[in-house]
Formats: sequence, structure tokens, C-alpha cells
Amino acid sequence: MEFRIADTFTASLGRLAAAEQRAAKTTVYDIQVDPSAHGLRLHRVDQSKDANFWTARVNDDIRIVLHRTQTSVLLCYVGHHDDAYAWAERRRIETHPHTGAAQLVELVVRAEQASGPPRAPSLPEVQQRPAPRKPFMAIVADQLLAYGIPPDWIATVQAADEESVFDLVAHLPAEAMDALLELATGGRPALPVPAPPDADPFAHPDAQRRFRVVANLDELKQALEYPWEKWAVFLHPAQRELVERRFGGPARVTGSAGTGKTVVALHRAVHLARQSPDARVLLATFSKSLRQALKIKLGHLIGPADPAAARITVAYVDGIAHQLHEQALGVVPNIAMPAQIDAALKAAAEEPGERRFTQRFLAAEWRQVVDAWQLRSWEAYRDVTRLGRKTRIGGSQREALWGLFQRAQAYLHARNLVTWAETVARVTDHYSGAAAKPFTHAVIDEAQDISIPQLRLLAAIVPAGVDSLFFAGDIGQRIFQPPFSWLSQGVDVRGRSSSLKVNYRTSHQIRRRADLLLPAHVRDVDGYEEGRRGTISVFDGPEPDVGLFGTVEDEVAFVGAWIGGLVTDGTAPHEIAVLVRSTDQFDRAKAAIKAAGQKWVSLYERPEVPDGRVVVGTMDLAKGMEFRAVAVMACDDEVIPLQSRIESAAEESDLDEAFDSERHLLYVACTRARDRVAITGLEPGSEFLADMLEGRRA
Repeated sequence: MEFRIADTFTASLGRLAAAEQRAAKTTVYDIQVDPSAHGLRLHRVDQSKDANFWTARVNDDIRIVLHRTQTSVLLCYVGHHDDAYAWAERRRIETHPHTGAAQLVELVVRAEQASGPPRAPSLPEVQQRPAPRKPFMAIVADQLLAYGIPPDWIATVQAADEESVFDLVAHLPAEAMDALLELATGGRPALPVPAPPDADPFAHPDAQRRFRVVANLDELKQALEYPWEKWAVFLHPAQRELVERRFGGPARVTGSAGTGKTVVALHRAVHLARQSPDARVLLATFSKSLRQALKIKLGHLIGPADPAAARITVAYVDGIAHQLHEQALGVVPNIAMPAQIDAALKAAAEEPGERRFTQRFLAAEWRQVVDAWQLRSWEAYRDVTRLGRKTRIGGSQREALWGLFQRAQAYLHARNLVTWAETVARVTDHYSGAAAKPFTHAVIDEAQDISIPQLRLLAAIVPAGVDSLFFAGDIGQRIFQPPFSWLSQGVDVRGRSSSLKVNYRTSHQIRRRADLLLPAHVRDVDGYEEGRRGTISVFDGPEPDVGLFGTVEDEVAFVGAWIGGLVTDGTAPHEIAVLVRSTDQFDRAKAAIKAAGQKWVSLYERPEVPDGRVVVGTMDLAKGMEFRAVAVMACDDEVIPLQSRIESAAEESDLDEAFDSERHLLYVACTRARDRVAITGLEPGSEFLADMLEGRRA
């Protein structure tokens, strides 16, 4: 007898309390051993339109919904008694008449009755908008049927407008919703090829997305292990096409927060690793913490027993440079600390007769020009394009500056110190002309924060050509690196750039508010433009809670009550994060968590296994993280944007960069949340909040 588990079962399992989950899993193991065991107390769901729906008893209250035939058992849902029966009464399993895929279909009438009136938002509407258009009204029924829409739902789909698209997500099969979302965002999804009449409907690729065959106890345990994390590695067809496409050179996928860029990067790495037993795939990002997050998600996607797992190296770029420096050059680099670099610049600037430049300007010029481009001669500094640097420097000034930077370089080398950029450059020089490369492919996540030396390195450690480099990133989330031209570094993604428009992670309300922090279009130095418009979220949720308070105590009390309410409603503490601009605001975050009666764990030390504590961290460390709910605290005036950063700007370009990246930081913090976000601060609050509240765009 074939034993299957539906994605609706793992989703419903994740909504139960921990003790209820354990009891349900025990019953599932019993069902797999003997689906007809007397102790399961099986009962047919008499009111269901599908005669094969049964319930199995977990305890006095919890029931598992099964779909039983003579040859198979399918776990469909688990919940409290009345909820489980109501769920089964509203659904049936049928074979789609066009695609031939097995579908779990909800009855239209009951779904529409359950929808109810729309919830009034807690914040003012972004703008007065005309009546929403109906994107599917002009699509004929036969075409909708061809896309996998269940026949009973075609009229409802045709009547849906741009706002009510979200109401369809919870009711339609995944392949049908994928097609509708692509149509709603201006795409033209490919029509699926109908299956042969005698084909097994559960063997159809669309059915395999939601019904998983479980062969043994180990597979069953793995299927039940990550009900919450499941969505984090989900891949839909628009993403799959990018994962499996053959690219003739460097390629890039972009998209706003939550559109699945990291998911694409993960699957791309696995896909490349499975293409050849000789594949050596680098899956990298720019920081240690993000490297750890990638490693955990990769573990959810591919098991250690899979041969492809051994072909993937998960790393952060500077870390792999450090490792390759030791392997290739036989020397462990002695990395200069920021304070040592500042000391070198200060000593060089204090030479007798030296023309005076501010320490602030010198540090910025060193970081963004001299060290970033690894300039080693007067001619190189004289001729370099100081992209983004607005302070004009005449010939004599530039010559004086170069003498100063030469002395700073000599100061560091005399102490056997090298910068990270120099370390990376040494490895790049070694492999640029080498026939043998350490990797066959490189997949880079959060590519918007890759630096000039790092980009050069990545191009040097893989062979040029087909499927060599794959980047995933969002210009609107750039917070660590000033912009620069990729073309100038020989990395040309023109004609091989794609943008994701469907947001599977963040609710419509959170995404819409967060997008107001950024311009409608963000353009990179090479002219590639990312548009925030046209992105659509696949689910609805509450409006963000935004509050400004007169005292820290009032803010702490509000956030404490907010966290407490989430936990009471069933959100696990480790699914909640409290984020602040810097460690100076940590005490406020910890006080709020304590007021909620919870314990906290820092993002610095967050364990791989959830341990029942609310996560607290800074906005920059939260990059790439995902939570069910996020409180963004201490959004005060002079905290975000950070006043010390504004005051330290050496020139106008630095000031512009500071404001842009501070906006990006707040955007990143808000979009870490899936379902709920609270944004708080002391009156009058950050100037950025006005954009979120009043709907103004830069």
C-alpha cells in the first residue's frame, strides 16, 4: 500500500502546539505501520463530498484527516476535532480534467462563505486608487482550465480583481495559483502538457509538488521535521526555469525582499552539483552569519547522503579567499584590523609638510577607491574613475594624496599586515592565469553587497563560460557596499538578468508598506533597473503596527504586550525577532522581551536548533533571516538614520550613500517578517517613518 503525505498536512501540523505535534507524529507513525489498526478509531467523514475521507483519533481533541483507498493512504490534515471535520467536509481529491494531475480541491461555495468582509487597515491607505482591474476577466474558461484551474473555480477566478487575488491563494492548487500570479504580474506562463489518459494522477509533476510518497520511517520523520521551514526552500515553476536554465555566461536574478532569490540560489547550487560527479560548486555570500543561514537551508533541501551534497562548498567570500590564500600561496594572511588601518592613515597624514586632509575623507577614499581597486601606482590612482566620489581633486591634490596612501601601505606592510581587499586580490592574481580552478561553478547570494575585489575573485576561481557565475540579489537591500560597475570588472550579465515578481514570504500589507521606503525604480551603475511595482504577494495579513511613544517605558510595554499576544495566539518564541539599529538599543529590545515573559537569544549566538527564545539583533545582522513576526524597535530620530554616520560623511556622496543604505536597513528589517511586523520608536520618530505612514515616495 502506498503511503503519501500532503503539504497541507505538514502545514497544519506546524500550527499545533508542541505537545499536540508530538502526539500527532506518534499517531502518524502508527498509521504508517498499520493504516487499519483498531486503536486509530477510524471514522468516515459522512458530510464530505469525497467518500474516501476518514479521520484517525490522536487524543480526545486532535484528529488526523486521511484519504484512504484500497491501494493508498494519504495524510491530508491534522487539527482540533471540529476544525478537522470542517476541513474535510469542504474538500475533495480529484483528477484535473485537462492536466491529469491529482488535486486537493476546496468547494467554492463554502470557501466564499468563509471569506467574510475585508478587515479595515490600522494605517491610512497609501493613496486613493481607482477601482481595481480584473486581470483574468478576458481569459476564456478553456485557457484557465488548461492552466490547471479546477473547473468549479473558473467563474470565481474570472471575477477576481487585483485586491482579491490574495483570497484565491489559500483555495487553489499551487500550479493554478502560480499561473494566475504570473498572469497578474504581466507574464505569460507556459501551458502545461496534458498527461496521457491512463497516467497515474499522483505521478504528475504538479501532484508531486503537494503529495509526497513516503517509503519508510526515516523518510516520514524527515517529512515531518520541518513544517515551519518548508516554505523557505519551496520552488515554484518561474523559479525552477531559472534554476535549470543553461546560461552562456554570468547570470543574475533580482527581485524585492521575499521573492525567493535565496531559494533560487540554493536550488541552482544543487542543480549544478547534480550535473556531473566532477562538479565543485561554491555557494557563497558576503558574511559569516548569512553563510550559516545558507548552510541550514541547504540541509533542509538536500540530505548528507545525497552525493551532490559533497560537491557543494558553503562559504562567505572573504572566508574562501582566506582559505585559498593559505592553500595556493602557502601563507596565512595577517589581516589588518580597522583600527590598524586608521592608525596607518593617521601616521601617513602626519608627515612633516603634508597637506591636510580630514581623517574622515582619507578613510572613505582609502576604502572606496585605493583599497577597493587595489591601486599600487601613481598612474593607476591618477587614471582611476572615482565613481560616486563628488569631491573634486586636482592634479596636485591627487598626487599629494597618492604619496600619503603609499606611506599608509608601507606602514601596514612593515608590520606584516594586509587588508581583506589585498588578501582577496592576491588569490585573484594567482588564479586569474591558472588553468586549474578550485571550483567549476559559483552561486552567490545577496550579491548586491559583494565588493569590487570579491567580484574579481569570483570571476577568477571558476572557468569562464557556460553556467560559471550565478548571482542573486536586490539593489534595494544594498547596505554594506557602495555601488560600482560590474561591467568594469569584466562581469557582464546583460541579457542574462531576470527579475522575480511573486513574493512567497512576506504578506501583501508588509511588502506594500516596506516598498514605500524605496524609490519605485532602483537603478544600478550599469543601467540595470529593478522595479518594485508589479510585485505581488501570495497571501494577505494584518497591517503593520506602527507606534511612536513619549517614553522608552511606554514603547517597551507596547512591544512586550505585542510579543505576548503573538505567543498566546500560537507563534513560537523562536519565530519572533526584535531588531534595532545598533547594540546601543539592545537594552530596550531585551526589556520588551522580558516584559512579554520570554527569554532572548542574540543573533550573534542563535543556535541552529530553535530553543524557545525570542531572537534579538541588529538590522544588519538580520540580513537574509526570516521570521514569522518582527518588532523593529527604537526607530527614533537620530537613530535611523544613525546620526553618527551622517556626521561622519566626508563629502556629499558619502552623505547620499549613508541615507540610502540607512533606508535599505529599515527596509531589510521590516521585510524579515512573514506575517506580522511592529515598528516603534520615540516621538517624533525616524524621518523614514513618514514615508511608510503617508505614502510618500522618494
